[in-house]
Amino acid sequence: MTTIIIDDEEHCRDVLHLLLTRYCPELQVVAVCAGSEEGLKAIVRLQPQLVFLDVEMPGMNGFELLETIGRPNFSVIFTTAYDQYAIKAIRHSALDFLLKPVDKEELVVAVKKAVSQRHASGPKTEALLQFLHQHMQPNERLALPTVDGLRMMPVREITYCESEGSYTRVFLQQHASPLLICRSLKEVEDVLKDKGFFRVHNSYLINLSYMYKYIKGDGGEIIMTDGRSVPVSRHRKQEFLTRIEKL
Repeated sequence: MTTIIIDDEEHCRDVLHLLLTRYCPELQVVAVCAGSEEGLKAIVRLQPQLVFLDVEMPGMNGFELLETIGRPNFSVIFTTAYDQYAIKAIRHSALDFLLKPVDKEELVVAVKKAVSQRHASGPKTEALLQFLHQHMQPNERLALPTVDGLRMMPVREITYCESEGSYTRVFLQQHASPLLICRSLKEVEDVLKDKGFFRVHNSYLINLSYMYKYIKGDGGEIIMTDGRSVPVSRHRKQEFLTRIEKL
């Protein structure tokens, strides 16, 4: 299996690479990456079958990297220092992980498991992302793919999103200009719908925390706290009204 190592700690990268070379001949390490952005580029370019992914990295952590990819088609083995929340999330999705410092015997077992269960990796990774969506902390950030790179943005900063064909304009609190990202509104909705956002129109997804008032009409319209107006489609009106009654 072609394999990539992604870890911001040089010593951990070197040790893991050495162990894989010595004890896991079934793997071919095609890249060793010193962080998430370098790792993301390597994944896109090399299309690996297995990724050893550190959880805690500056800028974009391992979970956020997977969010950015969307639907990974590779197996994942997480490497992490002991963190209750991270391990709970990984175990929930039945993905494998190794505690640092990596133990040789545990590594060999994890690799054999990854090789034997390779074709089941996609659903497991999607289960992990779903778990993270449902348990996301208020200060957690998203990695938003723009035309010139990645922009790390706290969810609480996003006021609403507008469809722009296969792209999405993301409007941010206290920013005059929206951020254009390389994702459709449907893909953005899949990530944000369990975090206080609601699709009020085919072209609009709003953060309910920034809704100032609703004006009745055929579908009606919403005035956001920044003064911008967002239409509500007629077929989404009742579901929207039911939702805001629960706020």
